[in-house]
Amino acid sequence: MLVHALIRADGTVDAGELYAVAATLGMTDQQVRLCLKRLVAEGRFTHEGRGRKALLRITADTERAITPDTEFLWYAFEQDAGRAPWDGSWHLVAFAVPEAKRVARDALRETLAHLGGAPIQGGLYVSANAWETYVEDEARRLDILDGVTFLTTSTLRRGEERDPVALVAALWPLAAIAARYERLIEVARVRLDRIRDDAGVSTQEALTIAVELAAEFSRAIEPDPLLPPELLPQPWPGTRARELVARCWALLPRMTGEAQPTIFGRYDDAIREAVERAGGGTGEG
Repeated sequence: MLVHALIRADGTVDAGELYAVAATLGMTDQQVRLCLKRLVAEGRFTHEGRGRKALLRITADTERAITPDTEFLWYAFEQDAGRAPWDGSWHLVAFAVPEAKRVARDALRETLAHLGGAPIQGGLYVSANAWETYVEDEARRLDILDGVTFLTTSTLRRGEERDPVALVAALWPLAAIAARYERLIEVARVRLDRIRDDAGVSTQEALTIAVELAAEFSRAIEPDPLLPPELLPQPWPGTRARELVARCWALLPRMTGEAQPTIFGRYDDAIREAVERAGGGTGEG
């Protein structure tokens, strides 16, 4: 995350900057050296120069792999703004894939979990969001579409339970999801207080804050199934956490100048819109 967060718009990472930010975060030079050695050995980056004067350059495959899916990010902000109401539909996917295609079967199961699906029983997953297109694309890629069944229903009952809110609480680990967002809120609140008045915030400190926010934001949102707000406990900490991160990210770019990492650009449109919804990015509240 540290290396990825410091990738600049031209696809490079300045090693001197990387070591400096890593030290601020409590990492040792040895940790950084081992990380860089591994990234280069795996073909994720190329390497020019030595030590702190070195320059890393991202490869095309790595660029594609780390580019965030802004569609899901946008959807989260749409939910926060009340513009993505639940239509009352449950989306189910069942699969029966033979042992001969075990690797593909496991990959599909991982995709369903990544898309926020909850297992109901063996080979059957449910989502409160329309996910058919994504699941079908993956099943086609894995060449197992014939073994996948899709179903949409407005009625879901597990045992005697029919209430959608209760079903969500039983099927998804809401407490764990909320806890990650509560941690993000604390991290973002402290950083927002620091950068709200940017006097005395160095470029290195701004980059360090960006890395910390990116790490905590990814930790919170990547496993989030983005369940409809109507089915979640309110107030839901994810909404507040995303608002605070949006405010921070609106302020940080002007502090990094030419050192601005490309990660800012990747989230720029979604974050700008989130800030506007939050009240123009004043950082109040």
